[in-house]
Order: sequence, then structure tokens, then C-alpha cells
Amino acid sequence: MKVIVVGAGVVGTMHAWHAVERGHEVVHIEREAEARGASLRNFGQIWVSGRAGGEELDTALRARELWEGIGARVPGLGFRAIGSLTPVRNALELAVAEAALARPDAAARGYKLLTAAEARAVNPALRGAFEAALWCERDAAVEPRLAQLALREALLATGRYTFLPNREVRDVVGRGAVRDDRGETHTGDAVVLCTGAWLSGLVREIAGEIPVRRVRLQMMQTEPLGEPLTTSVADADSFRYYPAYASEALDALAAGQPQDPTAAAHKMQLLMVQRLDGGLTIGDTHEYEHPFAFDTLEDPYEHLTRVVESFLGRPLPKIRRRWAGVYAQCVDTTRVVHRQEVGDGVHLVTGPGGRGMTCSPAIAETTANELGW
Repeated sequence: MKVIVVGAGVVGTMHAWHAVERGHEVVHIEREAEARGASLRNFGQIWVSGRAGGEELDTALRARELWEGIGARVPGLGFRAIGSLTPVRNALELAVAEAALARPDAAARGYKLLTAAEARAVNPALRGAFEAALWCERDAAVEPRLAQLALREALLATGRYTFLPNREVRDVVGRGAVRDDRGETHTGDAVVLCTGAWLSGLVREIAGEIPVRRVRLQMMQTEPLGEPLTTSVADADSFRYYPAYASEALDALAAGQPQDPTAAAHKMQLLMVQRLDGGLTIGDTHEYEHPFAFDTLEDPYEHLTRVVESFLGRPLPKIRRRWAGVYAQCVDTTRVVHRQEVGDGVHLVTGPGGRGMTCSPAIAETTANELGW
């Protein structure tokens, strides 16, 4: 079988990976020299802890298993089974963590409530003030700026993978066939369009208006911290954002502890992970209304800096990079991804939202299974 994959972000690359793993030939088409979208502009977190119970958690857990296996074969991914800590500072935040521990799927997530001293034993860089921390053992990390490159190198080594950059697919021209902007036709037995946040142009022409929206975020990365940050770190605002934490305790937190005005205005949470070079990737904001701003705002960065410094108990290293990104999210956020047959032998896979890096191996595996690869 020959599979044409359009889009070289992490979702597209994982579709190529599964096709090659199953013995097929892949032609992988990317409109830029390499992917430049949300697949690179994220934390690189394999984030199991906050996922909704049911399909979303099952997908994340399967993806976590796949990431670990792929990471063992492709060290350049930078896979690390580091877990995460969410420090809590008062009784209201602690109650949300305790409610999470009472979930029937808490053990699958690796939840455990640690005292402040126990949390610092796990992550000595957390020298700031907090009362306890929710530990999530199943969370992990990869390097978002390197993952697709490392996977592509491994795919190229198989001899059954061709990468065609700087080509924009303009049309579907028959069963398993697409034409690019150079006028060349690429024909296979199946086409998978993994176009990320690119929802206009060809996608609109062949799929119409799909139930997927675009979401904008802001993030930043520091110079090296100078010491290990041994886990990912979140703050209690992540309880407000992730569906796993929905509970009466969360309702009480929302009523009794209003979110910081800057965080509320920009729909923020803190997530932080250390890169292999020692720098910290820190975010993020969420913007849902179009048209998106074309500039980045300082208030969210200042808020994140204050929160991080309060956990670290020290000044943040110099900011090296700031950026904005846009990802595609299903309007019905309970759906893990949008799959749609848009032509004979042609399927669109998009809209994983902020779950793309976490869930992409399992999303692609499901596609391969459903299409009988």
C-alpha cells in the first residue's frame, strides 16, 4: 500500500510513522520547508493528568505508551518520563486535588498527593511557598522543536518514506490522488490530510465548514535554569482549565478564590517544562475570538513570571524567546479529534486542540486501524 500524508506536523508525522511501521510506502507532503505550526510551538508535554475520563483519557494513556516505545527507538525525540507536580497553596486548592484523588481513574493517571517536603524531594527546584502538590506520575515530555525532525530521520532510514517539502496541495484529483502547486500529481491507495490549523483553502473546498475552531496562545522560553527541573509543573489555574478536575471542590474554588484578573482575561494557566538545554518553556494563554491579535501582550508574560518565581523561590532566568501559536480544536471539546472522509480514499484528520502533542500517536494508530492499513 502507498499512503499520501499531507502535513508534516506531529499528527501528520505520526500517521506516516504508523503507515511505515505497517510495511507501507509513504509520500509525505509539507507546504513549508518543515512544519512551523502548533507542533513546534507547544510544551512537548505528554499530558495525561488533566484529560477527561473515558475516550480522551484512554487515548492519552495509549499515546503515552506509544511515545515511550517510539522514544526508546528514536532517542532524538528526547522522551522523558518525568511526571508533573501541581503545587497548591490553600484549603480550596487542596480540596480540588483531593477530589481528583477520589476519581475512579486516579490510579491510571498516577495521581498522588504529596506534602510540600515530599514534593521538594521529587523536584528540589521548587523552593517557594506551597502547602502540598498533586503528583501525576504518567505525565511525560518530548522536545517539540526536535520531535518531527527525529521521526523523519528514522522514517527516511527505512527506504519506504519520501518527504516532499515546499509543496502546497491544491486539489484532490481522484481516488487516493492529490495535485500540488507545482502541478505534480501524487497517487496512492489512501490520502490523509493532517492540515492542523489550516482550515481554509483546500480544506474548505472539499470539506465545507467543519466543527473545528482555531485557538491562539502565547508562550515563552528562558535561558537555562542552571539546575534540573525534574518534573513538569502546573499551577492551580490548570484545575480550572482541564476537565479531569471538575468537581464540587472546583466549584467552591471558583466561588471562593476568583482567578487573577490577568489570568482570567487571557484564560490562562501555568504549565512549565524544562528543555534538554536547561531552558524553561512556560505558558500559556487562550484566545478564541476572531480576528486574533497579531502581536503578543506583556501582561500575560508578567503574570506567568510572578507565578513561576513564587514556586521556584528565585528570579526567573532571562527570557530567550516569546511566541504565539494557533492550533485547531474541535468545537465540541469532548471530541478528541475530527475525522472526515472528504473524498474517495481521502480522509481529513484535524482538531485535537491542545492534545495534539499528547495524543498524536494514538490518533494516528486509530486512523490506521479504521482504514485497515
